[in-house]
Amino acid sequence: MPGLHQRKGHKAWRAALIGLLLPIAVGSAQTPGAAPAAPVVAKPTPSAPVQVAAVGVQRTSVLNPNPLPVAQGFDVRVFEDMAQQLVADQRIPGMAMAIVQGGRIVSMRGYGITDTRAAEPIDSHTVFRLASLSKSFAGTMTGLLVNDGVIRWDSRVNEYLPDFHLQNEYATQRLTVADVLSHRVGLVHNTYDRDLEGNLDYRSLTQKLAYAPTACLPGDCYGYQNVAFSLIGDVVFAATGTFYQQEVERRILKPLGMNDASLGLEGIEASPRWAKPHVRGRGGWVSLQPKPTYYRVAPAAGVNASISDMAQWMLAHGGHRPDVLSAPLLATLHAPLVATPGEMRGSWRRQRLSSASYAIGWRVYDYAGHQVVFHAGAVQGYRGMMAMLPERDLGVVILWNSESSLPSGLLPTILDSAIGLPAQRWLDVAPFDEGLYAKQGPTEEAGVDASASTAAPR
Repeated sequence: MPGLHQRKGHKAWRAALIGLLLPIAVGSAQTPGAAPAAPVVAKPTPSAPVQVAAVGVQRTSVLNPNPLPVAQGFDVRVFEDMAQQLVADQRIPGMAMAIVQGGRIVSMRGYGITDTRAAEPIDSHTVFRLASLSKSFAGTMTGLLVNDGVIRWDSRVNEYLPDFHLQNEYATQRLTVADVLSHRVGLVHNTYDRDLEGNLDYRSLTQKLAYAPTACLPGDCYGYQNVAFSLIGDVVFAATGTFYQQEVERRILKPLGMNDASLGLEGIEASPRWAKPHVRGRGGWVSLQPKPTYYRVAPAAGVNASISDMAQWMLAHGGHRPDVLSAPLLATLHAPLVATPGEMRGSWRRQRLSSASYAIGWRVYDYAGHQVVFHAGAVQGYRGMMAMLPERDLGVVILWNSESSLPSGLLPTILDSAIGLPAQRWLDVAPFDEGLYAKQGPTEEAGVDASASTAAPR
């Protein structure tokens, strides 16, 4: 238990932080009566058909109305060709990738197959499990309720959940909504994830948080969570009287035209076409039924979506759907709140990142001097990564249905090309332009990303 002088110091620090957040949140209500813009059509490339963005997409980003152009030589055909090579000979069973830039979808395709036992081609409407990419939906859902005046970022969790307790009363009283969504609960990393994987029910896990070991007071340090993060779903229900899943569908999925998206195991299994998870077996990739465990923590890991859906998600978070997500709200969600130096590991992270932080359901990186808003996810048989480069109004999402880490090297390849950084061979596939890497030497094992190697949602 801290002394009085420590408490005063903590309170002053938190007051300063809230002072930074609240001016952004104030006035972040959606603009009423915004007229939808005409559909935005991307220029066709030889390797992909014309793609059309949803009605309502605004060409100019409200976050960055004057973005820098992507660097000379940025060519989506290069990345599409690399993706195709990744699924050749079932190096991985399948994947999907979308690239949006300047309010347009410039690439949106599926590669490979949904299931090695009953192969169907993956297309832009094939549904994948998002794992921890779901956390960005939880932050956004909460932000919409902040806009409505239903919740405040500095609202204490126990105001909505009076039966919730941490190890001591002072910590319990301290914990805020923003703390939960930025992994500043004060618990050690991944508290009770093993119990969750062991099929202990969510309610029992939240009750056990009263006895969980702590690393710091709430708000004072970072500790990645899935169970504690999902308390936000209970807060949403307490504040609105509507289940979290229903609120996400009503406030996010439907308005953004994310028509393939759903929540929960039932949601993915009801999809007309969905990608089965795959693990390595003696004879190659083996498909499985999705494990239900992390679906029990829906805010942390419960969303399913197609690459078409995720293209809309990138456009919205890039500031092209102000009728749904306003500029002040997006600025709040993407603002770094706590340092996460442990993220500066893994092949491309170690070489490219000079700082890493967590915001509200998003990670924020200094990527070779350029801000990147990012999240990754992994559960058994599924992985995914998404990133936005605000200065270039660029968004990238890659989803795949296997435990392989190989496709992770595609993301820094795209970011490097957009920025104009010297080429690095992050993947062990030959690029579309055979001369692109001619002067580059070999690097460590291609595509391996140690920071995304666990089965738990990241």
